[in-house]
Amino acid sequence: MSSTDTLSTLDTLVLAKDTDWDYLSPIFQDAIGETLYMALWGLVGGGLAGLVIGILLYTTRKGGVLANRPTFWILNVLVNIVRPVPFIILLTALGPLTKVVVGSILGLNAATFAIIIAAAFGAARIVEQNLVSIDPGVIEAARAMGASPLRIIFTVIIPEALGPLILGATFMFIAIVDMSAMAGYVGAGGLGDFAIQYGYRAFDNNVTYVTLVVIIVIVQIAQLFGNWLARRIMRR
Repeated sequence: MSSTDTLSTLDTLVLAKDTDWDYLSPIFQDAIGETLYMALWGLVGGGLAGLVIGILLYTTRKGGVLANRPTFWILNVLVNIVRPVPFIILLTALGPLTKVVVGSILGLNAATFAIIIAAAFGAARIVEQNLVSIDPGVIEAARAMGASPLRIIFTVIIPEALGPLILGATFMFIAIVDMSAMAGYVGAGGLGDFAIQYGYRAFDNNVTYVTLVVIIVIVQIAQLFGNWLARRIMRR
């Protein structure tokens, strides 16, 4: 039998495979829960940290309400270093720090910690870019009225950019779901790991396609909710 015939036979077996969902359903449900756990904690933890870093990047730049060149330079360099690093590399590079903070370099919490770090620096740049689009005249007016820097941040800067920030958070959630697919490399589970173990390695396309559909549904729900919430806020 030629190699072409062998591959053709293998493809036929893969497509005809009967998936044992009675066995896989509990594992699949756990995988969904693990993905949502990593995504939600990544969004909350990374989002809040990214919001703080992004605001500092915006306010400490030249002409900002908290202008401070050394602070801006340090934060800007950190974001530029961490943000472009592929997540799978960052996941392994953070091993020593993860061990100190979480107590292990393996498992769900270890992967979640790495996701939070990656999301924080990714969100920071998104926040900064959204804040830069704010009309400087609004901030100057608040300054002229004697508002303190903190008051300007909480009553002018954040409210002015809230709609775009929510859209940015939606984008980050989708990116975090993508990151969670690689968490299986450190034993964190999740839908990505489920698809690889029980779909790709088991030559079961049914598992792969069902997992893909669930991920698409999660992403679409997040996108629709984010768009709806942003529209409501921007109409006010």
